[in-house]
Amino acid sequence: MEKAKRIPFKSILARAEKRKGGPSGLKKLLPAKPNAKALEKLGDDRILAEMTKRVFSAGFAWSVIESKWSGFEQAFLGFEPAKLAFQPDDFWHDLLSDTAIVRNGAKINSVRENAVFVQEIAKEHGSFGKFLAKWPSSDEIGLLDLLHKRGSRLGGNTGQMFLRFIGWDAFVTSQDVVACLRDAGLDIAAEVKSRGDLAKVQAQFNAWAEETGFPYAHLSRICAMSIGENHAPP
Repeated sequence: MEKAKRIPFKSILARAEKRKGGPSGLKKLLPAKPNAKALEKLGDDRILAEMTKRVFSAGFAWSVIESKWSGFEQAFLGFEPAKLAFQPDDFWHDLLSDTAIVRNGAKINSVRENAVFVQEIAKEHGSFGKFLAKWPSSDEIGLLDLLHKRGSRLGGNTGQMFLRFIGWDAFVTSQDVVACLRDAGLDIAAEVKSRGDLAKVQAQFNAWAEETGFPYAHLSRICAMSIGENHAPP
């Protein structure tokens, strides 16, 4: 594992607090702490649904996907992996003309492939949620690699956003998070894509988690809020 640089998190935290109205103001902007027990209980259909939402949202207006989501739920049979995995080719072909969803052939096919992926993991571990709950946040890059290799269109930022939205304790290498890391002295590219840079980011978050006891999702969000354009809270 890459060795982390000695970058104390307290200065980043202080800067984020100053930008967001003090400790109480910053706290209000943080997500709920990830809950491993809740993740264990999450149905495989909800796992596949979130995978699908992230895949279709990639490079597309998220608001459009959200507005059509009830159509997605109906078109993809409630995202039940067992139902989808055994649908004939005609079922998937017909989806290409279904105006209730976004008609992107490659992304539609990813749902078919990810239904099989979710089933395989569930068979190995009891459920996909149980599998995720047992995977340590100290090895997010290992989990991202697995999603990329065994899933469909779940590489890069899409995989990270899937983990974040599903409730797994993840960091996200967003533009602001990377800017924060670079500002703190971490030698990584402006866009984190290489295995080497991801290893450096993982090592740094591991060090900060050990230093602070904060969840990785909070460390990532605080990092993002400590730099860049300071948007007013909603």
